[in-house]
Amino acid sequence: MARIRCDFFSEALGMSTSMTVLLPERAATQIGMAGSGATADPPVLYLLHGLTDDDTIWTRRTAIERYVAPLGLAVVMPQVQRSFYTDEAHGNRYWTFLSEELPLVCRSFFRLSDRPVDTFVAGLSMGGYGALKWALRQPGRFAAAASLSGALDVARRRDHPTRPLDPAVWHTVWGDRAVAGADDDTMALLERAGDDLPALYVACGTEDFLHEDNVRFVETARRRDVPLTVDFSPGDHDWAYWDAKIQDVLAWLPLRRDP
Repeated sequence: MARIRCDFFSEALGMSTSMTVLLPERAATQIGMAGSGATADPPVLYLLHGLTDDDTIWTRRTAIERYVAPLGLAVVMPQVQRSFYTDEAHGNRYWTFLSEELPLVCRSFFRLSDRPVDTFVAGLSMGGYGALKWALRQPGRFAAAASLSGALDVARRRDHPTRPLDPAVWHTVWGDRAVAGADDDTMALLERAGDDLPALYVACGTEDFLHEDNVRFVETARRRDVPLTVDFSPGDHDWAYWDAKIQDVLAWLPLRRDP
């Protein structure tokens, strides 16, 4: 794999930002690690970080580079601060950056497929929320979307009795805007979802403080007959869990195997 830390200017944000990108590379003679290149534009996974992290975290806390090397899969990991992948009430336009600008910028810099059948999104915690929000709001863009320990019920999480969302984060991201029922509410998006959704995957550890939110999301999906792959197995809100589960997500992705 080629690993690139890319610093660039974002028109949507009005400032410079960063992303970490993994690109497929044929590496038949590299000791200890096989690589798979792509003759055509490779498929791409947008892999989103959590609330306290940045675009480098997946490569620092997991072996994601080694996991994707045999797959011929590019991975784009953008930097979005603590934005919940949202156009912030008192901040910046991170939803616009993610959903409109980032894919265009990536394809202008790198050779990547733009076909929905080759496009995937996944993330952890805040990034799990971002991944499913993106897939539910723009389902025609993706073949699959996965959430690991996602904050999938942010409207309820705001005033949760034991683990509420940080009021400072809420103020910056949403201010006085109503979230329940709006386009930043993944539960409401799921209620309104049509039949054109990509494949969806939800995993959350049974010891995770967000487990009940994930259970509510899955129950809503099942009531709406929305197909969903679910993994509720032992685990907490930590990198030991996410390092293991991202491997399951990669095995689950419907990657096309062109001859």
